[in-house]
Amino acid sequence: MFVMFFRVVFLLFCFLLLTLKPSWAESINKATESVVSVLPVWPGGYRRQGASLEEPEGSAVAVLPGGYFATNAHVLGRATDVNIRLADGRLHSAEIIGRDIRTDVALIRVDIDIPILELAPTPILGERVCAIGNQFGLGLSVTCGVVSAVNRTNAGFNRVEDFIQTDAAVNPGASGGALINMRGKLVGLLSAIFTKQTDANIGVNFATSSPLMMRVIEDLRDFGRVRVGRLGWRLQALSPMERRNLSGARVNWLDPLGAATTAGVRLGDILVSVDKRSIFRPSDATAAVYMRRPGEEILLSFSREETIIHIDAKLVK
Repeated sequence: MFVMFFRVVFLLFCFLLLTLKPSWAESINKATESVVSVLPVWPGGYRRQGASLEEPEGSAVAVLPGGYFATNAHVLGRATDVNIRLADGRLHSAEIIGRDIRTDVALIRVDIDIPILELAPTPILGERVCAIGNQFGLGLSVTCGVVSAVNRTNAGFNRVEDFIQTDAAVNPGASGGALINMRGKLVGLLSAIFTKQTDANIGVNFATSSPLMMRVIEDLRDFGRVRVGRLGWRLQALSPMERRNLSGARVNWLDPLGAATTAGVRLGDILVSVDKRSIFRPSDATAAVYMRRPGEEILLSFSREETIIHIDAKLVK
């Protein structure tokens, strides 16, 4: 009796497996509808003088209603105009709304109705992700891998970084494309390939996190530039000896009239978190503060005389 019951359950399970659709593949296919190829119009033509086939066009992702697409500032470069190409080959002219060189994020607008990608929560290590972009200028393609790291702020590409690292293959032309999770939600904006000698993918690739991307493009849409909040301080890395017992960054300069001084920050304080985000190096603090706008309050946590203290500071322009 038990054997018969087990067989019936097993057969039903197998039947369900056969009839289930690959929902993750459907989600990825749907996400490709929100990614386009970018063709910058350089002075004198589409390509710079001497540009080669190894310098293809870029990509862009629909992220805000009204035809707004996020891409990389380096994709646009000195372009005076830009066109986008849909998956079906149709071309549309786009308006350059603004660029933020600090984060290498740019915003363009196209007068078309296209679905926008929903934002994903911060991914976890090992989570499967896929990159969608115009790799090598061949048209949109999809590659998949896993999340290798989050909150990378020290890759050295941009002044302000908050990268998702992935081993999903990313090659020239995919910059400005989408890094999505298996539900088709946007994890980040494809940005950089870590390599020493060639632009070919070696499995260490970066996407600007969706929170940092959204912070930038919303300001670009509303003001044409990013409004930067300031605290009036400078930080330095801890010594190797100090890092044995504590993670953070030391306050080594304060503007006497700055927001940090006004809030009660002291020279020598060791910053350990910003808005509850752990700080390991000064670049972590740079990224965390950049997420907030002038006029907003930010929660700073310090180690001072072996005691953790919390300070609310108001960012100024």
